[in-house]
Amino acid sequence: MIDRLMDRIEALGCPICVGLDPTLEVIPEKMLGEVAKTFKETPEAAAFALLKFNREIIDAVADIVPAVKPNIAFYERYGLDGLRAYGMTCEYAVGRGLMVIGDIKRGDIGSTAKAYAGHIEPQPLFGQKFEIWREDAVTLNPYLGADSIEPFLEVLRVRDKGIFVLVKTSNPGSADIQDLILEETGAPLYEYVAGLVSDWGAGDGLIGAGGYSKVGAVVGATHAETGARLRELMPHTFFLVPGYGAQGAAAQDIKRFFDSRGKGAIVNSSRGIIGAWKAEGKGAGHVGKSARAAALKMRDEIGAVL
Repeated sequence: MIDRLMDRIEALGCPICVGLDPTLEVIPEKMLGEVAKTFKETPEAAAFALLKFNREIIDAVADIVPAVKPNIAFYERYGLDGLRAYGMTCEYAVGRGLMVIGDIKRGDIGSTAKAYAGHIEPQPLFGQKFEIWREDAVTLNPYLGADSIEPFLEVLRVRDKGIFVLVKTSNPGSADIQDLILEETGAPLYEYVAGLVSDWGAGDGLIGAGGYSKVGAVVGATHAETGARLRELMPHTFFLVPGYGAQGAAAQDIKRFFDSRGKGAIVNSSRGIIGAWKAEGKGAGHVGKSARAAALKMRDEIGAVL
């Protein structure tokens, strides 16, 4: 998976992914009204509106960005209909040639962790195996330890999939836990977690031809100095970098998250791209056009500093 992602980034000259985190507030009223005519004012209508909106975004950026990152929470809130919209969004993105990073942030142990690993592993049913979610990679929370990660590593050893483990997140409150100084080392907790992630990713069959592991890390763009430090500590770990744009990080901030070749990271933007039509004060007919323009602008900004 990591080699495919790097190849696609190289081919497009675009190390960014689009976060598909839609709310009803970011969807044009005209689109919501059209959906409500068919499904009435129901959870099914809300879910179908998310899907319809996502398809416009995907169609607009499929030829310029390598990946999308739908966050499952924005779909789960609408129950089974929302989960169906999540699955159909992933399937549509794959059909348009995009890679899919499922932002699920799971973290559990034993049989539960193995069940969660079903996001990236075909599931047996009636003598066959079915690829349910169509995700190329998923995000994980490591705070239950190695046994919460191992079921996913088992999948990675035999399948072309990936994981991105939370190391240092972009939100201000991350400091409450992730920045705690460990008495034994005098270093922050996130550096200890970085070491674990590096070790997990160094196993047999996990390092790709490009020198990066299928086990990646989530490192927030809002912590530029930290990003530089973690790049130094994790030379074989590919970074998923959220926090660009709406959360405050700019192109110059994320330059040091990349390696000396300008590789090793993909930068996510959600609201800055999918909400561009609204920020510009444009109408419903500009959803795709504005998203495409915002993605191209972000690509050029990052390209200028790499």
